[in-house]
Amino acid sequence: MWTATGKRLLACQALAVLLAGGAHGQKFHVYVGEVQADSAVIAWGTTAGERNTIGRVSASHGGAIVKWNGRAIAASANWARLEGLEPDREYPYEVILEGQPIGRGSVRTLPAASRQLAFFVIGDYGTGGQDQRRIAAAMAAELEKRRSSSNPVRFVLTTGDNIYANTLFGIPASGSGDEDRHWGRKFFEPYRGILAAVPFYPSPGNHDGNESESAGDLPVYLDNFFFPGGRPARYYRFSYGGLADFFSLDTTENTLGGFTAPFYTREGEQFRWLAGALKSSTAPWKIAYFHHPPFTGGPHHPPSLPQLGHIVELLGQHRVRAVFTGHEHNFQFSLRNQQTRGIQWVVSGAGGQRRRQDIRRNMEAEQIAGWAPERHFLLVEIEDLTMRITPLGDKPVLVRDKNGRMVPMPLVVDGK
Repeated sequence: MWTATGKRLLACQALAVLLAGGAHGQKFHVYVGEVQADSAVIAWGTTAGERNTIGRVSASHGGAIVKWNGRAIAASANWARLEGLEPDREYPYEVILEGQPIGRGSVRTLPAASRQLAFFVIGDYGTGGQDQRRIAAAMAAELEKRRSSSNPVRFVLTTGDNIYANTLFGIPASGSGDEDRHWGRKFFEPYRGILAAVPFYPSPGNHDGNESESAGDLPVYLDNFFFPGGRPARYYRFSYGGLADFFSLDTTENTLGGFTAPFYTREGEQFRWLAGALKSSTAPWKIAYFHHPPFTGGPHHPPSLPQLGHIVELLGQHRVRAVFTGHEHNFQFSLRNQQTRGIQWVVSGAGGQRRRQDIRRNMEAEQIAGWAPERHFLLVEIEDLTMRITPLGDKPVLVRDKNGRMVPMPLVVDGK
């Protein structure tokens, strides 16, 4: 039985699909690339064909006009930055390409200052399968439900493995994400309604490059997302309303060619940058996100603490209170103690696949307090110095402790 919200969402998505087929007989994707208090990036493109057809440096599809609030801006690139916007205001927009409408949506600017925030977290999701689509539909419904509330969803963080290759006998074989045509079924189509309203701010995983798949994956990842700061970045920082600073890191061994190599070393450029960025942050909340979890009960991957211990120490020294990771295809959250440096570590790596194996026998030794082997995304809400983390999916996400007892959600994190 469809609710009123579900019917409205379905109608909006149907309209977006109808518009997307207009120009040149191609299916176009229109999406929000980045949002600030006074600006927003709107991008468009197609995932049909062999060339670079979508993203920051994609080949132009022709002259375009973006209309919003009685204004219009012309663009020859496949994106435009709307400037001179007012903080915390909703702006409906439409993209017209070569005289034909190809998509529309509505984007809300960030507040100049705020004591509250809501955002999504999703990881290990880009499979192109029905399970991914079910979670994407649940995300879209939650986004719509909160759209007119006092605390709407502002963006989506990803914890890596944004696009998976198709496998043959368990081995990555094709469609790894090194071409735009791989991104339609695995990213732009499942999240069409979400992308029309809020940006995805990603972190890379091992499946986003040659650590597990193709060296060509990483350049396409860097092109198709629009990163805060206006340039492609394997690591970056952004802020929200004086309330929170976010730090996205690359914990992979991906390279742009040749042999793989750790990007996360103590001697590396990223670590030096992170030390300076954390030191300069004065936000009440410092939040990091990346792919490999230092604390995890498995079942498939060991904890990355031996490799990332220097990053864990640095985050603890600068009072980072929450870190979101992926890699394991389940939900886990840690204890907050001396071993975890007082940080709330969260594994969210089941946006498209899940691992059902029971990890309870590993949880105590690995500092894990709760676990659920369910496909999900996270709704994260901040009110002043309180964070609430709720795993949501197409069915209830039942979280259990090491003894099998139910753990009530949301998970509450004290930011003091």
